[in-house]
Amino acid sequence: MATTIEIVQGLAQAAANAYDGSHDERFTADGTSKKAGLRREVGDPLIDKRIMDGFGVKFSGSKLIVSYQGEMTRKDINNDKYVDVVEDCFKQIASFLKKEYKSVVGSSVNLSEDGAATIHVQALSRIRTFVMAQKVYNIGSIKEVENIGQGTPDDLLDASIKKFLEIGKDKYTGAKKPENVTRKEA
Repeated sequence: MATTIEIVQGLAQAAANAYDGSHDERFTADGTSKKAGLRREVGDPLIDKRIMDGFGVKFSGSKLIVSYQGEMTRKDINNDKYVDVVEDCFKQIASFLKKEYKSVVGSSVNLSEDGAATIHVQALSRIRTFVMAQKVYNIGSIKEVENIGQGTPDDLLDASIKKFLEIGKDKYTGAKKPENVTRKEA
């Protein structure tokens, strides 16, 4: 069984293998094509109009956060199918990450969805829009890490910080004064 750092390094390398041009065997070092399911992979990158889209990954505890950014036309946004297009893109990206992880590391990884994607759309012009989306996945192989932000804020506040905050209070709240205060009370 792989350790946490090996899983994180394998997923990071799998995401790095989806660079622009990796989908065409003419532009890769090993001569194999790697399609990640992005819209830029359709057509020839040298003669067709370029479609700007891509994805990145980051890790938080036992979760993988996939961020997608891309351009769409206003016509695509107005027909309310863009949510399905973005969700389908996330499915293809997750499938690519699993397949590429297996080719990099030699074992498989389990990625399960943790809720729906959050999608933000911004207008660039009257024709084009910019879409930014994030989707969170649970990494099934990681068990021994603790997710950030669990517990109440009072549990997360350290005892030394509480002690420091108590020193600065005035006489009306009942806090002790430091020993070096020599001012007379007014």
